[in-house]
Order: sequence, then structure tokens, then C-alpha cells
Amino acid sequence: MMFIYFIAGLLAASCFMCLYRIGHGPTAPDRSVAIDIFGTVVVGFVCLSAVVMRKDFYINLAIAWALVSFIGTLALSKHLEGRRFDE
Repeated sequence: MMFIYFIAGLLAASCFMCLYRIGHGPTAPDRSVAIDIFGTVVVGFVCLSAVVMRKDFYINLAIAWALVSFIGTLALSKHLEGRRFDE
């Protein structure tokens, strides 16, 4: 059980570091990367809660969140490059 608390603490620290970079990032690509990493940290939290609560539904939720986060990152990177979405 102590290991789960350790992992939760690391994920929380990563979450706060990502939020800091999103708020104070010097450039838009830095903020985009921080948003992508924040999505990965959320997936980690959902997987950790799936292990703790022994519910496999949360793994499906984590997979869906990862896919949405990935597509959102692709869309944001295309927008930052100044390209249209159909290129």
C-alpha cells in the first residue's frame, strides 16, 4: 500500500509541475508539451485508481482519455504551425 501512495505522490508532483509550465511557459510549444504530459499524468491517475478500486472500467476510460489527448495534441501542433487541419 505504501508503494501506491508513493506513486500517487509522484503523479501529483508531476501534475503540479505541468500546471506550472502551462501557466508560465515561455513559448506556445512548451505549453503544448506540458498539456500533453498533463494528459499522460491524468491517464496515470486513472490507471492507479483502477488498481486501487479493482475496476477494469477505469482502464477503458484511461485508453479513451489517452486517445483524445493524442488527437488534441496533434490538432494543437497543426494550429501552432499555421497549417489547416485537412493538410
